[in-house]
Parts: sequence; C-alpha cells; structure tokens
Amino acid sequence: MDETINETMNEIMDGTNPAVEEAQARDDAALQGPTPPGGFRGKIDKFFGITAAGSNFKRETLAGLTTFITMVYILMINAGMLGQVIPAESAEAAYGAAYIATAMGAVAGTMLMAFLARMPLAQASGLGISAFIVYTLILGGTGLSYANCLVFTLFDGVIFILLTVTGLRKKIFAAIPAGIRNAIPVGIGLFIAFIGMQNAGIIVADGSTLVSFVSFNLLGDNTYFNMAGALVALLGVVAIAVMIKKDVKGAILWGILGSTALYYALTGIGAACGSEACLDLYGGFALSDPFAAFAAWGKYSAGALFTEGFDFSAYLAVEGHSAGTLIVLLFSSALSLGMIAMFDTIGTLYATCDKAKLLDEHGAPIRMQHMMLSDAVASCVGAVAGTSTVTTLSESASGVAAGGRTGFTSLVTGVLFLIAMPLSPVARLIPACATAGALLWVGVLMMSSVTKIDWSDPGDSLVAFLTFVIMLLGYSISKGIGVGILAYILIKLCTGKIREITPTTYVVGALFLTMFLLT
Repeated sequence: MDETINETMNEIMDGTNPAVEEAQARDDAALQGPTPPGGFRGKIDKFFGITAAGSNFKRETLAGLTTFITMVYILMINAGMLGQVIPAESAEAAYGAAYIATAMGAVAGTMLMAFLARMPLAQASGLGISAFIVYTLILGGTGLSYANCLVFTLFDGVIFILLTVTGLRKKIFAAIPAGIRNAIPVGIGLFIAFIGMQNAGIIVADGSTLVSFVSFNLLGDNTYFNMAGALVALLGVVAIAVMIKKDVKGAILWGILGSTALYYALTGIGAACGSEACLDLYGGFALSDPFAAFAAWGKYSAGALFTEGFDFSAYLAVEGHSAGTLIVLLFSSALSLGMIAMFDTIGTLYATCDKAKLLDEHGAPIRMQHMMLSDAVASCVGAVAGTSTVTTLSESASGVAAGGRTGFTSLVTGVLFLIAMPLSPVARLIPACATAGALLWVGVLMMSSVTKIDWSDPGDSLVAFLTFVIMLLGYSISKGIGVGILAYILIKLCTGKIREITPTTYVVGALFLTMFLLT
C-alpha cells in the first residue's frame, strides 16, 4: 500500500499521472476559453480574433445586423439632405444619386473598420456635417456649390491621413483631459437617446420651450399616427430591457423587428379606422426602379469634385465676394468641418470602446491608429463618391451592446450596406420609431460612465457637465468637447494650475476657439 501511495505521489510530482494530466488539460482548456473552429471558419476566426475576444460568429453576426438596422436611416436622411443641392434633372434623380453616394461612403468606411482596424464599429456620412454643408455652406447664400464642398471634404480627408500617419491625431486624443473623457460617453448617450426620441416623435417641437414631450391626449390636436410612433418607441425600449433582463440573445435586434411589426399593426388599425395619416403611409408605398439611382449617381455625384469642384466662379460672382473672402471662407469652412469630424470620431471611438471594454492600460481605445486611418481614408473615398465626410457613427454602440467585439461585426454591417444599395425602396420600410428604442437603450448603457466623474471637484464636475450638456442641447458632439476643453483651460488658469495644461491642449483649445469665432 505504502509503495503504491509513494508511486502515485512521485507520478504527481513528476506530472506523469494520467488523472493529473487529464485534470490539468481540463484546467488549461478552461483558461484558454472556447476552442476556435477549424478550416476556413478557423482562419476567419483567427483573423478577426472572434474566439479570443470571447465572442462567436452568431453573436457577431447579430451585432452587425443590429448596427445596420439601427443606422440604415442614415442612407435616407443623408440622401434627403444632399438631394436638395445636387444639380439633377429631377428631385428623384438627385435623391438617388445622394443615396448611392452615401451608401458608397458607408461601405468603404465600414469595410476599412472591419479589415484594417478589425473593430466592431461602423462608418457613414455624419449628419451634422451634411447639415452644415447643405444649410450653411450651400443654401446659406455663400455661392458655393455641391461640388465645391466635396473639395473641402477631400481636403479634410487628406489632412486626417497626414495627422494619423504622423501620430498627431493620437496626441490630440491624449490632450483631452480625463474629466472630459469620462463625460464623453454620457454626452453621447444622451445625444443618441435624444435623436431616438426625435425620430420617434417622443420629443416634439414647441413654440414656447422649443421642445416638449408628445401628448397622448386623445382629445387634443395630436393625431393617432403621431401617438403610434411614440408609443412603439417607448414600448420597444421596455421590451429590450425585459429581454436583456431575461438574457435573451439578440435582444436589441428582436426589439427593433418587434417594434417594426407593432408599428405596422397600429398604423394598419389606424388606416382601417380612417386615419388620413395612416392611409397616406400605406398609399405612399411604391417600389421604383432601384438601378435608376446608380445611373443618377454616375451622372451627378461620382467624381463631381474633379470635374466641377474647383470652379468657384459662382461664389466670386456674388456681390462683395473676392479671392480674399474666398480664402477666409475656405479656411473657416475647412476648420469647422475638420474639427466636427475629428472630435465626433474621437468621442465616438472612446465612448463605444469604453462600453465594449476595448481600452488599453492607458484608457485609450485599442488599435486607435488603425481606426483613425480608416475614417480618414473613408472620407477621401466618400468625397470622390459624392458624399460628405465619413465618420464613425455613435449608432455603432448598438452593435456593441448586442455583443459585437471584433471586426466581423463591421464586416456584416458593411455587406448589408452593400446589399442595401439597390434596395433603397425596401430600406425605407423600417420606421424610425422602431430603431428609436435601440437608441434609447444605448443611451441607458452609456449613462453608467457618469460615476467615473469626480463630482467632489468643482472644476472637474463643471467641465464634465458642460461637455455633455452642450452635446445634448447644442446637438453637437464636437462642440460639447470644445466647450469642455475651453472651460478646462480657463479653470486651470484661474486656479493657478497652469502646469497641468499640456501644450497640445492649448493648441486644441485655440483651434476650437477659432472655430467658434469664425463660424
């Protein structure tokens, strides 16, 4: 007996005991996590690091689909804005050209994020930038054309590439104080939720207070149609929360799809009861030739910056305009577009990567350089295609919330954008109120970062508060960051803590101040 015990002990000490080896193998497997698949799937898994990230193909696919459904509205809204300024023979042709151009930018940017950065983020034209181009630079009476503004977009893209490859964009990110970094996710969360509420009609315009909560008063002036959209969004976010509480996989996606079904059920009832708005909704469904949009894009948008973009004769023909005012306009416009695009992207990257736990030991997003290069190159591609600056969209957080952790999520989203190009009529079938519930839930998730703010420090708390409040009420991520940085510099100067302000922070603050004063 003693000899057997001694022999067993020796085997354990030497590591040759079969039972010990089997137990050790099980422990090693548990530490290494799930075994990645073999064959071609294994190669894809290894490239994107799906298993290594603790994810799987199903989860990444659902996340990519969720991101796409949440942000597909960008194609319609951006096309609606740019379609107002594209010189085409008809409004339908202008819309089609803008739709394809927007989709081209989204596909290029999201695929770069998938294969170059390998991160679960999606890109498309920034609506704030598009609004600035359309309503300020073109329709604001400056004399600039659609093609002229594409030159600005290309110019900014080239500058972004240079700043990225030289490492200056990363230094700019590092110059953002910790208090502002902690406020960015909160601000973007509120901003996303506000967009969702507006899209669904939960928050409506009001003459006295500018905004108001939708009325559900059946005896009021509001229509059944308006109430239906708001109700769908509110029930949608509740359903998402309940499903996540019950650990239902793909809860956000199911919430969007369920909300879509509920919306058409409610509006169908409304149409049956004679609601004019509901009848107009169903009467407006028409599937036009999807390939006509490609023809319009090739004629009016593709390469327009090269054929017409450098012709500023229309601007110079306006009374009071000269070569000198053109130079000032070019500088101020390029600065505004650049600052909006750069800090919208930086804010979104930090906020989304923070929620996905994709930050390095210094608190910066991993593969930051690759992500910034992706959006810089995508902006150049987008300009050539005929759309505004391509940037990382905050709606990417919906895919992250659904479990996306790798570039495979972006690949799925990019493929869906590619498929959506000839399906512009079908893309309109998902109502804004259905995606609003997902946007509201993303806002809920991002609010947790508020606990990282040092509310005991009057300076830090004010800087953080101004950052996310301006993002929300000023309807601009970049302006919120700009106000926060300027407030940070002023507080440090007034409290004698000048040494805590880095030279780069001074430069960024000066650029924001210039932007605020000139635009």
